[in-house]
Formats: sequence, C-alpha cells, structure tokens
Amino acid sequence: MNHIENLDPKKAFLFYVLFIIFYIPCFAQNSLSGKVTDAHNAPLINAHITLIPSNTLISTDAKGSFEFIDIDKGSYEIIITHFGSKTYHKVVEIGDSNLSLSIIMKEDLINLENVIITGSNYSRKQMESGISITTFSSNKLQQQFYNGTADLLQSIPGIIADPSAGEVFTKISSRGISASAQDDLGWYYVSLQEDGLPVSLIQHSYYAPDIFHRYDLMTEKLEALHGGIASISATNAPGGIFNFISRGVSNSFRGEFQLNGVLQGDNNELFKLDGVIGGPLGNNWFFNFGGHYRKDEGARNTNFTFSKGGQVKFNVIKETKNGTIKLYGKILDDYTNRYTGVTAINWNNPQAAFEQDFNTTALLMPSFQGEIPDGRSLDKEKTNNFNPSKGLHAQDFALGVDFNQNLKNDWIFRYNGKFSRKTADWQTSISNALVSLNDPLAYFISGADFPIGQIVFRDTKSDSELARINNSGILAGESFEYLHEGRLPNDAIMGTSAWFKKNIAIEWIDELWISKKWKNHDFNFVSALGISNSSLFTQGSFAYVTYEPNPRMLSVTLENPNENIIALSDSNGLSNYGGLFFINGEANVRQHAIFFNDRYKIKENLTLDFGLRYENIKHKGSKDRFEPFKSDGGLDNDTNTVYDNGILMSTEIKDNFNYNYEYLSYSFGLNYLLFNDFAIFTSYSLGNKAPELDYYFNNFSNVSINKKGVIQRITQFELGIKWNSKYFSSTITSFISKLSKIGVINFEFDTDDSSLFYTPVQFNSSRSIGLEWESAYNPISNLTFRFNGTIQNAKSLKWTVYNASGTVDTSDDEIVDFSNNKIPFTPKLATNLSVEYKKDRISSFVKWQSIGEREANISNAFQLPNYSLFHLGLKYNISQHLSADLVVSNLFNSAGLNNFFGTNTFGANADDVTPDFVKSNPDASFIVVPVLPRRTVLKLKYKF
Repeated sequence: MNHIENLDPKKAFLFYVLFIIFYIPCFAQNSLSGKVTDAHNAPLINAHITLIPSNTLISTDAKGSFEFIDIDKGSYEIIITHFGSKTYHKVVEIGDSNLSLSIIMKEDLINLENVIITGSNYSRKQMESGISITTFSSNKLQQQFYNGTADLLQSIPGIIADPSAGEVFTKISSRGISASAQDDLGWYYVSLQEDGLPVSLIQHSYYAPDIFHRYDLMTEKLEALHGGIASISATNAPGGIFNFISRGVSNSFRGEFQLNGVLQGDNNELFKLDGVIGGPLGNNWFFNFGGHYRKDEGARNTNFTFSKGGQVKFNVIKETKNGTIKLYGKILDDYTNRYTGVTAINWNNPQAAFEQDFNTTALLMPSFQGEIPDGRSLDKEKTNNFNPSKGLHAQDFALGVDFNQNLKNDWIFRYNGKFSRKTADWQTSISNALVSLNDPLAYFISGADFPIGQIVFRDTKSDSELARINNSGILAGESFEYLHEGRLPNDAIMGTSAWFKKNIAIEWIDELWISKKWKNHDFNFVSALGISNSSLFTQGSFAYVTYEPNPRMLSVTLENPNENIIALSDSNGLSNYGGLFFINGEANVRQHAIFFNDRYKIKENLTLDFGLRYENIKHKGSKDRFEPFKSDGGLDNDTNTVYDNGILMSTEIKDNFNYNYEYLSYSFGLNYLLFNDFAIFTSYSLGNKAPELDYYFNNFSNVSINKKGVIQRITQFELGIKWNSKYFSSTITSFISKLSKIGVINFEFDTDDSSLFYTPVQFNSSRSIGLEWESAYNPISNLTFRFNGTIQNAKSLKWTVYNASGTVDTSDDEIVDFSNNKIPFTPKLATNLSVEYKKDRISSFVKWQSIGEREANISNAFQLPNYSLFHLGLKYNISQHLSADLVVSNLFNSAGLNNFFGTNTFGANADDVTPDFVKSNPDASFIVVPVLPRRTVLKLKYKF
C-alpha cells in the first residue's frame, strides 16, 4: 500500500483504470434478457419466467420483454408459462457476455397445459388432473360479445344454457342435472364464483347468482369444472363450478379500454364502455382497477331503456417473502330486465301469432309511474312505487381479503373471506297471455263483485276511449259486443301481473385452507363458512294491458246507464292491488363445511385425487300469513273504486321454520399419463343438494311450515381422455349422472277466487348418459378449427306432476305419472364448430352453434325444434396499441326456440300440456321464448 500511495498521481489514476478494466470483470455477473411472443409475433404480456436453479421468477412487460440481471456463470433452465400457450423449456449457458433470447411460444389449443387453481390450494395442470375442466382466457372471453354469463357458458361442452331471457333469469344445467333449475331458479345445482368464492350464498324465486354477476375486462380467466370435484369443493353445488378469476400481479403498468357500439334486433342500440388498468405501486405492491358502463335499448322492442348501469372492481396485492395478501372489492349498480315469451301456433312447426314476431316482440308492459299500497303496512298508508321500465335493479357491494402464505416444511396457509350486501328490486311484469273479452276473468280479476254491463277501455296516456263493450251475455256463454267503432287488438287484454319484489341479503362467505406437501401427497384441509341474513317481499297486482306487440296500458271502468261509474283500474291501468301474490319472509342461513382432499402421486405418471366433504346447512326464518283487506269501500273507502278491494295484507301470525340439513359427499379421480401428451382419467362422485329458500317461501301458503325439505342426491361417473399433440388437442369424456329426490312444484291460477297458488311438491328422479368433447386442430399456424359438443340421453326414472285442475279445491286434483319420459330442455345433441384465421394484423372467426330438438315439458307433448346460430368476427390491429373488431351474433336472425311456458292462458304452466291436449287442440296458441335476434358489434380497443 505504501508503494501505491507514493505513486505519481497520474500513474495512480492509470493504475485504477487498468484495475477496473482488467480485474473487476473477472468477478462480474451477466444478464439474461429476451422477448416472448406468440406464433403471430404478438408480445405475450405477463408471461411467467422461472430461472432454475436460482428459482428466480419474473414476468414480461407490456412489450413481452424480460431481463434477469447479475447472474453467475453456469447452466440454467428457463421455464416460461403463459395462459393459452404451451410451457416453454430451454437450457442456456451463461458465460462471459450477456445473453439475449427471442422466444416464440406455441399455442395451447384447449389449454391442457394451463395451471388451474379452482377446487384446490395447489396449482396443477389440466393435463394432470383427474377431472373434466374447461378454461377460457381473457382474449377468448372477449372474442365475441356475449349477452351475459349464461350466453358465454353455452360454449362449454356438457353445459346446456338458456340465455334467451337476457342477462338475468337464465338457466344452466350440467350433464342433465337440471330438474330443479327452473326459469326463476336457473342456477340451482351449480356455483357461480368470483375469485374462488360464490357470488351469492342463497337462491330463491327471481333471486339467482346471475343477477349479481357481470364479467368485463377485469376478468382474466374462467375455470369451469364439470361435476365431479364440485361435489366436495363447492358449497351446496354438486353440478359444477364456474370461477371467474380477476387480473393479478403485473410487473409493468398496463391497461385496456374498449368501446362497444351495438345494433340489435330492430336496430336498437347498445353502448358499452369497458376498461381496466393495473401494475406496480412500488415496494412489491400491485393493483388492478376496472369496470364497465352500458346503456341498452334491448334486443326486442320496448318503449323504455332495457338495461343501464355497470360495475367497478379492484384489487390491491402485496407480495411478501412467502406469499401474497390481496384486498379486493366490487360495486355493482345495474338496471336490467328479462324477456318473458312470444305467442306461437302450430305444435309441429311453431310460428309467431297475433302479429307478433320471434325476433322483435317483447310483450312487456310499457313504462309508467304507479303507486301500489304495501300490504305489510296498510295502517301506515305505505305504498310502493311501481314502474316496469325499472325491471331489475341489482346492487352488490362486496369487499374481501385473500391471504396466501407458504410456510416452512411445505405447509401452505390460505384464507379468503368476503363481505357483501346485495339488493335485488324487481318492478316488472310476469305472464303475457291472451285473455279474451269473452272470458269473465277479464273483469272479475279486478276485484269487483259483479262487473257486468258496459265496460270502457281507455288509453292511459291520451285518456282517449279505445273500446266500449257490452259483456252482459258472457256468463251465459254468449259473446260480448262492441258498442262503438273502437276495437281492442285481438278482442282481448293481456293477462299479466305487476310484479313487485324486494330482496335484501347481507352475507359473509369465507374459506380457510391448510395444505401440506408430504412425499407424494398434496393434502388440503378446508373449512368453509357462509352466513346470509336475508329478507324478501313479493306483491302481485293485475294490470290492464292491450294484447299486441307494443302493449299499451288501459284504464278500465264499468259505466252502466243510470249508475255510478265503477273504476276497475286506477288511472295507470293497475287493478286488484296486491291481490294476486303476497309473500313476506326473512331467513338466516348458515352453511358450514369441512372437507379433506388428497392428491396422491402413486407413480410418476399416475395420480389419485380423493376428497371427502361434510356439510351442515341451517335455515331459520319466518313467513307471514296473509288475508284480504276487509272493507266495503276498499282501502280508500270508496265504493266506486274496486281496484283496491282485494289487497292481501299481513296478519299477526308468522309461520316459522328452523331446520338443519347435513350430509357427506365424496369424490375420487384417477389420471394416468401414458405419454407427455396423452392421458386417461376417470372420476366418481356422490354429491348432495340441500333445498334452497324457495322451498319455504313458495310452499306452505297460509299453513304451518311443518316439515323440512328433502336433500337431493347426485351420483356422477366420468371416463375420458386428454390428448395434446403438436397440431391437435382434445378431451373426450363419457359420463353418467343420476339425480334423485327431486322436488317439483308449479304455480297455478284459481279461477274461483282469482288468486295464484303453488301446488304440493312431488319428488322424482332422473338419469343422463352422454359423451362430451372439446377439440382443436391447428394444421398451419394461421388456421385453427375448434369443435366441441355433447351427446346425451336424459330421461326420468320416476316422475309425477300434481294437477290442481285450475282450482285450489283439492277434490278434483290428480297426480299424473310421466315416468320414463325424456327430461325437458335437454337436447340429445348440442355442438359448436368454429374456424379461426390469423395472419399479420388480421384475425377472424366463423362459428356455427347447433342445438338439437328438445322436449318442452315432462309429458313430452311438444318438442322445441332444433336450430342453428352462426356468429362471425373480424379483427384488425390498426397499430401496436389500437385494434378494431366487427362481431355479428346470430348472423341469419335465427328464430330458434329455447323455452316453453305452456298454453296461451293466464296462470298456465308447461306441464299442463299433455299429448292428449295437443291432439285435441291442434290450433291452440302457446307461449315460447325465442333466442335473441341478430346483434352487430363494433369494438374499438386501446391497449398499453
């Protein structure tokens, strides 16, 4: 050192420069960088890159680039994973210079190499799982413009979806497990989830999870589990799980904004703005924020905005040394509605009737502002606003935390809990059947004692007289007669109810996972808890409406000469205030489950999945008894107004229920990997389905709730293969599903006292045998063919229906046996075939969707014909950041039919129609629900 210190300053400086140049590089470390793209040279954002043996994990940025710095010399393996791409492996040598790679990822055609997380605390590849799973990426979810969640799920094999009513009031069934999935309870057997927890804990009439779910650009991925493991990993939902997973950690700031302009039906407009941003916040904090807003005139013609509103969602994620902590939330505030049905004739080849149209007719009441007395608080003169243009007002405020930590000795701890407050307010119409002016119901349903004589119908908007009739002869079987030139369309009114329903639910849902890796086992121990405090109030009133494609409200009076004018309706056309339905109840639901799952790797290529679940569900609540308001002049003490004479009101009596349901479910599956790209799997499960709250609220009308519901049992078996070769990928699964102890009820109209009632429950069983497949063929890099579908034979093993013969009087009732008939709404064949082409800046697709003939009811009296839908899309990448899409759904405006509501009479249901009825009434009209009409969408998307 003394020699160095004594050096001349110029020589010392030269010494240090030479030291830096020649000596320090001997210890320098190098970098490894690169860019990851797909086969079409598009950058893959947020691809996960692991460097082994250092086990360093980083992600690509918005340009698909990555860089490891300060790497020691040596041999390393790079593993790159990205959803929708096959896993990339490469061994590299790090020497004395920096290394840069250009990596092209091959497409994973049906995501068999995708890592799934639903149903387990350990991530696992689809290829190595002993269950049937379908996954969609964000790009796939956004490829078309789907009209809600059920519309999207139609593309999943084994799933039969009915989105014909719109975004809500939809139906989903999996592998023939459908019996209790009715129109107003269409998600009965399946679990709709967001980020691993159910959207809603409870279901009952007009209250299902699709009410509170909207997917948008905030959704990164969908994982759909068909049956099997759902029996042990989902709360009271043995039919399947649909888990929509939000965007996660991104190491670079990124975002997407999409503007959608839509023309649908009779050139009705829809506008939707969708967006998401996310990225790092510093110090291992990350965030995502997104949502959408839309305004929709509706696919069919109404005089009001059909849907408007939207949601915002967010998450904030902290990466710790051993895991993550995530805070997430959602605010949904949305108005929408649902379509009821269209009238048809010709049982063999249904055609729209009464000047209606399968593509444009809605038959919903027009917008107006009414007031209906609240049957819970008549003494306080409380009223409820009623405007059918509001439809369903759905609100959901949710806030949750997800804590995931890797502990010592291969222990993993995860807690996911969510609080939510939900409201679902319905102001809409149910039923839209023809009521002839020759039918006494048209007048007596008003609540009047003897509305016979001169009846006057006026347009509520203009107050002009539309028709004046004399109905004096109708009680003797004679026809009414018009007294002036005015006429009502089709000589009828529409039998419809002003449906007011208010639901509130405050919920807490959580799951606690403790997992342990031990030798060849992955153990999961889980405790799941759900608590819901809910209330509901339902009130039904009659409404006078014209029976025509664009209905008008009618104010109706009885104007007999030399007598006082009697108002059968109010000035808005509302009548029989609150006299058709009255349900006022509350319930506390507690669901607690403990389940155990073991993924045992018996051999390197053989894996056993086994699980056991114990579930305990408690329903505690009450339901008000009711009676008609008693007063000679009705609520307003005016004998000249009869529309308020029959209000149903609460009594002092409450019928309580307090029942416990407990059951044990299990599932096991084997997966045998013959080769790296070919596997055989099989699974068997026994699941259970406890009753939902509709069991109490829709039964036991003004009687004690003296018995609990019956737990349905579901057994499922599947055997399949998974094949993932260079150009072709496929899963093919055969299955058997058996459902027993099915409770079936209907609601009917009592012609004696003009009330609606539910029939006694019948317990039945069904079985479905079928084959489902999902496949993709990529002969050249630019062209991909996709084909999936389901073949199944679903039949009833035992099936009876209670026939009340149109009255609440039980003396003329009968039980009709339909055992061994085909299960309704379940086609033997349902397929999706698409062709996708992508080259340079252009990508496109053509999709053909085919639904086979289905039985329209359990008596197999009427078949809904097979139909096909064609969809196409064209996308052009204007620049690296900007793209434009043109998507057309139902290109040829198919009038396929998805649902059947029975004959064209007020209060009818599908099961009233028997083969003898069809034979005896070949010219009868009936109610069907067609698929939604053509929709043309222009999308502009900006990404950064």
